[in-house]
Amino acid sequence: MATSQGIDREAVVKRHNVKVNKVDSLSSLTVGNGNFAFTVDATGMQSFPDAYIKGVPLGTQSVWGWHSFPNTENLRVEEAQKVYELEGRKISYTVQPKERGRVKMAVEYFRVNPHRLQLGNIGLEIRKNDGTLATANDIQKISQELNLWTGIITSNFAVEGVPVKVTTVAHQQHDAVSFRIESPLLFKNRITVRLRFPYPNAQFKDGGDNFSKDEAHTSSLSNSTGSALIKRTLDTTNYYVDVNWTSSATMKREGAHYFKLQPTSGKGLFECSFSFTEKKPVTTITNFAKTKQSSELSWKKFWLSGGAVDFSQVKETRAFELERRVVLSQYLTKVQCSAAYPPQETGLTYNSWYGKPHLEMHWWHAVHFAQWGRPELMEKSLDWYFKVAEKAKLIAKRQGFEGLRWQKMTDNNGDEAPSSVGAFLIWQQPHFIYMAELLYRHDPTSKTLNKYKELLFATADFMASFPSYNQQTKKYNLGKGLIPAQECFDAVSTFNPTYELSYWSWALEVAQQWRVRSGLPREKKWDEIINNLAPLPQLNGVYLAAGNTPDCYDKGSKYLTDHPAVLGAYSTIPAANGLDTVVMKKTYFTVLEKWDWNETWGWDYPLMAMTAARLHMGEEAVNALLMPVRTNTYLVNGHNFQDDRLTIYLPGNGGVLNAVALMCTGADADKGINIGFPRTWNVKWEGLKKMF
Repeated sequence: MATSQGIDREAVVKRHNVKVNKVDSLSSLTVGNGNFAFTVDATGMQSFPDAYIKGVPLGTQSVWGWHSFPNTENLRVEEAQKVYELEGRKISYTVQPKERGRVKMAVEYFRVNPHRLQLGNIGLEIRKNDGTLATANDIQKISQELNLWTGIITSNFAVEGVPVKVTTVAHQQHDAVSFRIESPLLFKNRITVRLRFPYPNAQFKDGGDNFSKDEAHTSSLSNSTGSALIKRTLDTTNYYVDVNWTSSATMKREGAHYFKLQPTSGKGLFECSFSFTEKKPVTTITNFAKTKQSSELSWKKFWLSGGAVDFSQVKETRAFELERRVVLSQYLTKVQCSAAYPPQETGLTYNSWYGKPHLEMHWWHAVHFAQWGRPELMEKSLDWYFKVAEKAKLIAKRQGFEGLRWQKMTDNNGDEAPSSVGAFLIWQQPHFIYMAELLYRHDPTSKTLNKYKELLFATADFMASFPSYNQQTKKYNLGKGLIPAQECFDAVSTFNPTYELSYWSWALEVAQQWRVRSGLPREKKWDEIINNLAPLPQLNGVYLAAGNTPDCYDKGSKYLTDHPAVLGAYSTIPAANGLDTVVMKKTYFTVLEKWDWNETWGWDYPLMAMTAARLHMGEEAVNALLMPVRTNTYLVNGHNFQDDRLTIYLPGNGGVLNAVALMCTGADADKGINIGFPRTWNVKWEGLKKMF
């Protein structure tokens, strides 16, 4: 039950409206709808991409905007595969062999392709009194605000003392962004809207600033009264940009991929809209008024749905920052992570890992939607697994396993990208079972069972066939031949990581429950694994990271870096596979004392907070969530900053929401609520759902 008698949701949300008063590369703001996002600078548009490229870039991305360079060498992904002999099996993994020639070419090609596109850059060109274009340094008196309740950005600034106001808003049903520009400079035709199209840079990170290689793509313009249509062609990829405006203006080409929309009405107000589509639009899609109404209605509906948490009654100053992260993380994950596909770790802002999603992160991107009473947003991306199941089946078959082995680094089509780490990860495998079980909780009917059970059973079939039997211990081991969630391990020698052992046991038991609910007997193969899985490895009353690392807590050990995944055995899941909470508590404090916290990731802190909450250590849970470490930094726009390469990291935002929900509701095993907060904290909440 909630602890509130009604929360003023609008007040909670609006007190964290984002305000920006300078050109700052780490304070760019985003509007979007889950399928499409548009990120702006201090002008409310993408006027100065160079000033932001090293921070949070000014991206325009969609879930459908992908491209591949031509495979001129007829490379095959099989050329990147290597056979390993592990536990008496010969298993083929799609890795990154060090061979030169075609092998290296294949590795690079299938890591780079397909990649997500930056669809276009829309900015202002403002002419100063002397006729030169204003630079980022000329943008003065900045007062910009993102109204989270409506999804609208209002940007006020001045150029040479003359005010400019830009209102920016994204449509919630179409991949479109609209603008209202107000300024005396419009009377003198000194404001132009510029549209430029970058070319993909084939790099790990693509911030949309590659304006070279004009000959490699085409942009064709067709004009009509009050609108224009641009067709984009990059090899076999085509898409369209529908541009429309509400008063007199002209649209003309300035360069091969450079267009100018020039207001000519002599008025001090100009509205325009840009709609991005895969197929040629038949009619004009939207205008500013329609886009604004769509955003206001949809965001109000979002904020009034599902859960809410109010920290305003907590006297401790840290509570305000925690509430800020919670509110902004809801906004950002709705904008960036709520589509029908698993998102990349940098969402729809800029490419990381070439724009490809990582399935082990899908839990962190999506599960919080269900915990916050919005399961339909999680379910959208869960449906994607049906589309790629056949390819997951082929991976398992190629490797000699049963069922489906879910991909790690992948794309919308479910293809497997070469990765010497990703190919050996296994903790993405139970996520499908976890999320399906959450949906069953929401709707415990035969309809839910019938929709997901076959895929869930095939997921469990792989999990039961993967462990190897140890004749000496008479137990089933996970590995050798895996890399745990803590990725600093050698794949060939690693076995029995604590977190994966627990997750394996828990998920297989859930799969058995699905069989029973479906009127089927328990699966004997699954029970054989459940009943005989290797115990969680421990030494001196502390859980080890894995069975092959008794030295993992020694001073200077490389195993004191990366994710403290050992805590995951009692974080996202309840106690399983014989987990002892006394041992886990000692493990928690061992990790807290010895870990190299400068070598961590954003979701590690919510992971710790959830473990602390399950152990009913409220002060520790809050301390973990707010630990002052660089990778636990949350920028003014709410993004989780990691480093110069990953300036935003959405698994951290999702993790905050996961953790706070658990800290409020408690887990199934808990009788009380607010287990994850100090007793003096009066945290009010409503609409949240319990974690397992």
